[in-house]
Parts: sequence; C-alpha cells; structure tokens
Amino acid sequence: MAFLTTAFYFIVTIGILVLIHELGHFLAARMFGIRVDRFSIGFPPRAFGKKIGDTDYCVSWIPIGGYVKIAGMVDESLDTEFLNSEPQPWEFRSKPIWQRLIVMVGGVAMNVLLAIAIFWGIIYYQGKNVRPVTEVGLVAAGSPAEESGIKIGDSISAINGKSVQNWEDVEGTIYTEILSGDVTIAVVRNGEPLSFFVPQSLSMKILEERFGIFPQGLATVITSVEAGKPADLAGLQPQDILLTVNGERVSYSSVPEYVKRHAGKEMSITWKRGEEIREAILTPNDEGRIGIGLGAMYSGPVQNVQYSFFAALPEGISDVWEMSWLNLKSIWQIFAGNVSFSKSVAGPIMIAQMATRSAEVGIVSFLGFMALLSMNLALINLFPFPALDGGHIMFLLYEGAFRREIPNKVKIAVQQIGFVLLLVFMAFVLYNDIVRF
Repeated sequence: MAFLTTAFYFIVTIGILVLIHELGHFLAARMFGIRVDRFSIGFPPRAFGKKIGDTDYCVSWIPIGGYVKIAGMVDESLDTEFLNSEPQPWEFRSKPIWQRLIVMVGGVAMNVLLAIAIFWGIIYYQGKNVRPVTEVGLVAAGSPAEESGIKIGDSISAINGKSVQNWEDVEGTIYTEILSGDVTIAVVRNGEPLSFFVPQSLSMKILEERFGIFPQGLATVITSVEAGKPADLAGLQPQDILLTVNGERVSYSSVPEYVKRHAGKEMSITWKRGEEIREAILTPNDEGRIGIGLGAMYSGPVQNVQYSFFAALPEGISDVWEMSWLNLKSIWQIFAGNVSFSKSVAGPIMIAQMATRSAEVGIVSFLGFMALLSMNLALINLFPFPALDGGHIMFLLYEGAFRREIPNKVKIAVQQIGFVLLLVFMAFVLYNDIVRF
C-alpha cells in the first residue's frame, strides 16, 4: 500500500508539472500557427491517446517527462524527414527567430507562472507565519553552529551586516549568505555584543545537515513509543509533549543523556497531552533507555500576517524570486565543488518520497513542494545543454546574432550527443536514488 501511495503522488506531481511545461510550448506554437504533431505525457513507447486534428494527444509508458513534437523542428525525436522538402508555412523552421524563441521559452514560462500562482494562493489562503524570536534555544551537538562558537541563549542581531528581526530572517539569511561566501554572525550574549565567523568551507555540511541552531521556545515532543518498554507501560504516546524529568525542565538534546544516567533508578516524568498534564514514575532499563523517540517542536509565539488577494501576488512573486536565486546559488556551489553532486541531485525515487511526505503533511505542503519542483524544472530546462530548451535557445540566439543558420547535420549530431548524455545522467540519478533509498 505504501508503494502504491508513493507511486500515486509521484505520478500526480510529475504529471501536472510536465503537462504545464509542455502546454507552454504547445500554446506558443499554436499561437504562431505552427503545427504540433504530438503532445505526449511521458516518453515513448506510446501507451494510449487520441488524435484530434493534426495533433496526437497521448500518454506514453515512461513516466519521467514529456514532449511536444513540433512540425519542422530538429528535436530529441531526431525526425529529419521534413528536411527533404521545402519549409512549409505551418512549420517551426519557417517562422522568424523571435517567434521560435517564444515557443522554446513557453514551457519554462508556464512553470514559473505555476509556481507564482501556487505561492500567491497559499499566501492569500493562510498568510505568512513568523516566529518573532532571534534567541537561540538549542545548538545541535557537532553542528557547524557549535563549531563556530554559538551557544544557547545567544540573541542573533545580524548576519553579514544584515539585521534580522525574526527566526525566518535568521534561517533564510544564513543559508543565502553561506552560498555566496563566508558568514559573520553578530550576537548579543549576556548583554555583550560578539561575532562568530562561519567559513564557506562548512557550506556542504550546512546545506546537507543544517546549520544546527533552533529558536527559543522549543518543546520536546515524543515521536515514537516502543511497545512493552517503560515509557509505553507508563502510558506515554506519540505527540505527547515532555515537560519535566524528576521535576527539572529538560531540553530535547539533554533528555537521552539524563535518562541514561538514571539507568535502573526510578524517576518521575510529566508530560502534556492536549490540554491535560500527566505524571508517572518509571525506571529506565539497564541500558538507560525508556523506549521513546524524541523530536523538537516550536511552541513559542507565532505571528500570522494576512494579505488581501492582490497584496498576496507581489509576495508570491518575491518568494519565487528568492527561491530561484537560492537554487541558482546552490547549483553554482555544485559546479564549484563546494557541495556534493551526488547528495544534491534527486531522481524519481527521491522525488516520489518527498512528494508523499509533503502530501501527508497536508495539501498546502504538497502544493508548496510542487511549486519548488516547478521552479527547479524551469531552471534546469534553461541550461544551455543539447536536448533541453536551453540548448535550442542557444542555437536560436547564435542564428540571430550571426544571421546564419546552423547546419542541420550539426543540429542533429548535437541533439544525438545531448540525448545520450541526458540518458546517462538520468541513469546516474536513478542509481544514486537507489543507493540512498
């Protein structure tokens, strides 16, 4: 059942994104009177479909992409029959370069518009939640934050000279700045201003494992309870909030060590379930365990900022811009060798898992993930690589600048090489997914 659920969300996510992308190419082509021979969701072989007019609308068996077959265009289908005849008015090759450019950009434009529409809708529907704190409530052991010298109780005032007013500012600025270079974090500790240096050499660790700081106001939540263990016998359940151990308030990070020190000794714990406070006496086993999994949940103040229908639009555009800029910086870090390539790319298995996890949280989370993926698809397609939209755009820009067409033999050879490299890349990504699965 879990496999079917994961497969379902993967197909829905990829299906919608591919449909929107290819619809952009299709609508732009039809706007300029260019014939579209096939509109396919998925790659060949063809599974089923229906021909309406000149276009075969179909679903194909390989569910990792899609394509539109535009008449008179050298593309990944490698169909060259049309080259044996004179250009026809309904063909791509007969249109001016500016029209062909719009056709090629159409898919990316639709992906961007989808992301903006999703963020616009989410912001209008639920506003933006802001945690109005800048004080550090937890520093993860062994994290870049701990290595840098930041401690619990530090109040962060600025990052690389940029003032921060809430925890969203803190997190967003740290991750944006570390992609550009070294980071200096200004804090106030016991009334004294201090600063800590975070070298960019830690960027890989930060991007893969987080920086390692959490806001003041964290609650220790029980994520799992092992059957038959002391916690289970005492009546604890997942989602309970752990309050005290032996009358002392404990943090998420200190509970395991505290319990371990009391192996074989009775201790009292209190926890919160809903609005009810409960208490029990239990004894950790000889290994110093009571059979619970723990997590940290923010329970401090939250400000919700609401936006009108039209005011939510620029906020949505701003979020998409910031997300795109962050993605571009991340991609640059991969090429610069500062971030592991194998740990940064996600293939169909990882996408399916992330889509399922986001859907389990709720429809808003799922739509947010889809918007993120839509922007990633748009950026990747703009890469000047053969077989991608960016490769076709580069050909057209060259032809427009030098006013001469690239020989069709060159176009076909480049497309063939690009398509093979793309298949190799997809195979690597799939293998990488399987290794990490």
